Amino acid sequence: MNAFTRRLLLSTTIGGFAALSLPRAAGAQAASDTDWASYGGNLAYWRYAPLDQVNAANFNTLQVAWQFRTDNYGARPEANLEGTPLMVKGRLFATVGSNRDVVCLDGATGEVIWMHRSPDEGARVSHSPRRLSGRGVGYWTDGNAERIIYVTIGYRMISLDARTGLRDPGFGEGGIVDLKQNDDQELDLATADIGLHSAPTIARNVVIIGAAHTAGNTPDVKDNAKGYVRGFDVKTGKRLWIFHNIPMKGEFGYDTWIKPGQAEEAGNAGDWAQISADEELGLAYLGIEMPTGDQMGMYRWGDGLFGESIVAVEIETGKRRWHYQMVHHGLWDYDVPCAAILCDIPHNGRIVKALAQPTKQAFLFVLDRETGKPIWPIPERKVEAADVPGEWYSPTQPFPTRPPAFDLQGFGPKDIIDFTPELHKKGLEVASRYKMGGLYTAPIMARKGGPYGVINAPGYIGGINWPGGSYDPDNHTVYTYSQTNLLSIGAIVPNLDHKRGQFDYIHANPPADTPGVRPGDLTVEGLPLVKPPYGRLTATNLEKGTQSWQVAHGETPDEIRNHPALKGLTIPRTGMIGKIAPLTTKSLVIIGDPQTYTDEQGRKAARLRAYDKQTGEEKGAVFLPAQQTGSPMTYMLGGRQYIVLATGGRGVPAEFIAFKLPR
Repeated sequence: MNAFTRRLLLSTTIGGFAALSLPRAAGAQAASDTDWASYGGNLAYWRYAPLDQVNAANFNTLQVAWQFRTDNYGARPEANLEGTPLMVKGRLFATVGSNRDVVCLDGATGEVIWMHRSPDEGARVSHSPRRLSGRGVGYWTDGNAERIIYVTIGYRMISLDARTGLRDPGFGEGGIVDLKQNDDQELDLATADIGLHSAPTIARNVVIIGAAHTAGNTPDVKDNAKGYVRGFDVKTGKRLWIFHNIPMKGEFGYDTWIKPGQAEEAGNAGDWAQISADEELGLAYLGIEMPTGDQMGMYRWGDGLFGESIVAVEIETGKRRWHYQMVHHGLWDYDVPCAAILCDIPHNGRIVKALAQPTKQAFLFVLDRETGKPIWPIPERKVEAADVPGEWYSPTQPFPTRPPAFDLQGFGPKDIIDFTPELHKKGLEVASRYKMGGLYTAPIMARKGGPYGVINAPGYIGGINWPGGSYDPDNHTVYTYSQTNLLSIGAIVPNLDHKRGQFDYIHANPPADTPGVRPGDLTVEGLPLVKPPYGRLTATNLEKGTQSWQVAHGETPDEIRNHPALKGLTIPRTGMIGKIAPLTTKSLVIIGDPQTYTDEQGRKAARLRAYDKQTGEEKGAVFLPAQQTGSPMTYMLGGRQYIVLATGGRGVPAEFIAFKLPR
C-alpha cells in the first residue's frame, strides 16, 4: 500500500487529515472510535470507511438508534435536508432548517449539545440564490482550538468554537466575514445573485470558498455576479487569495473569450460543488460551472475558460497549476456538479496519483492530479453545430475512451419505452416531434409543428449531480448513482418582449400548436419516454478502466407498477430518479432509495439498501420513513457502528436518522 493510500485510510479512521494527537472529548473516546471530519469523509472525497461491524449477514437487523427532526428550526419546515453531518470525538455537526442554523449533537443519542442560530440577514435571504439548510460545515483543529465554519444563506462566513457554538471573536469581525464585500467586484449586499450551499473545504489552514448563483436556463441579466473562488486564513478570516474563474484581461485564459468585452460582461462560472484537496501536493481541485447562459452561448463566444473545467490551484496561494476543460463552450448545462475523487491507482506498472471527476454527462474523467494529463486517451471528436442566431459552436468535444460512460448518452429510437409494442409505437410518435442525436447535440431553434427541440440525454440535472460518488481503496473502484429518466430539451426561442430576462434568445418550450400535444412533454400515456432503468448504481474499476457491474437502484415507482397499460406484465425493478450518493464500507455499498413507494404493508416509504461491493447483489434493506435526501456517513462510537443519513420529502419531516445493530 502506497503512502498516499495509507495516509487517506488513516484520515478516514481518525478524522479527515487530523493529527494523531487530538485531545479527547470530555467523555473519553474508546480506542475503536472513528471520526468523519469532512463532508466527503476525507479531503479526497472517498465517502469510505473501513468498517465491517455492519455487514451483509446482519444489515437487515439494523435498528433506529436515534432520530433528529429539523422541522422546528427556521421559520418553516424544510423538506429537502441535503447535509452530511461531520463526526469528531463523539459529536455530530450539521446545518439544519430553513434558517441554516448549526447544531452539535451527541453521536450516540442524537441529543443537542449546543445550537447556533444564524443571524437575521434581512433582504439578503430573500434575494439569495441558495436557501434552506445547505450541505453542512467544515471542521478545523490545531490540536487545541477547534472551529466549525459554515456559510450563511446571505453569503457570510461564520467561525464557531466547536466546543460551545459561540462565534470566534478573532475571526473577521465578531466571528463573521462578509463574502459579498471581500471580492474583486462590486456587489450589492442585499440583491447580488451569489451565495453558497456547499460545505467549506479546509486544508493547510486555508478555508476555500466557492460561489453559487440562481439555477436555471433563463438568466435575468447579462452582467450578473462572477463566481470567484477564494482562500481565507482559518484563524483570522483574512483573505489570502482569489482565483478569477472568468479571467481578467492579461490573465491566463482571457484570450479564449474571442469577442471583446464578453468576459467582462459575463457572470456566474462559480464553483458551487464541493472542493477536494491533496494536502501532500498542496493542491485544491476546483470544479467550475459554465458562465451566464446555460443553453445560450451567444454572449460568450469561444471555449470560455474556465467554464466546465477542473482547475488545480495551490491551496496556500490560489495560483493555477493546471486545468482541464471537459466541455468547450457548453450549451447543455453540464457544469461540474460534485467534488473530484482523489485516488492512487495502479497503471502501466506504477502507482499514479489520479483524480476521477464524475460528470453530469455520465463520464468519469480520470486525470493525473499532479499534471492534469489524462490517464487514458481523451480524443477530441467532431460534434454537430445548430441554427441559433448569433451562436458560436465548438467544432469538437472531449470523449474519454476509458472508463465507459455510466449512464445513457444521446437519445434515439432504441432508447424509447418498449414495455409493449403499442407503447413503443406511441413513443416513436412523441419522439418524432423532436430532434434526436448523440451526446452534445446542440440546442436548436424550436419551431411550431416541430422539431420542438433536441432531446438531450443525460439531461441538465444529470447523470450524476451534487452528491457525487464514493471510492473504495481496497479495489480501486468508484461507485456512482445516476439517473436516466431526466431527459432535457434543447430548445431556443426568441425573447421578443424581454419579460424573461435581457437575452434576445432564451431556453424555453414553444407554444402548443397541435391539440393534445404539449411541447416539452416527454411521456407516453404518463409513462417516461425513455425505457428503464431510471436509476442506476454502477461500479467502475479505475485500475482497469472498466465497469465491474451495474444494477437498477430503487424500487419500481407506483405510477409504473399501477399503470393500466402495464396490467398483467412482469416489470423488472426499474430504479428511481433522484439526487443521492452511496457510502462504501469494508464489504458493502450503502445507499437509500431516492423516492418513496407503496411497500408490502401499504406504507408510503423507502428503504436503505446494502449491496455487495464486489458483485452488486443486494444483501439487505431496512425501512426509511422517507427518501434519502443527504448522503450517508458512518462512524464507530463506544464500540458500535452507526450509519447516519438525511431523509425527508413533501409532507414528511426532514430529519437525520441513525442506525445501529441491536445488542
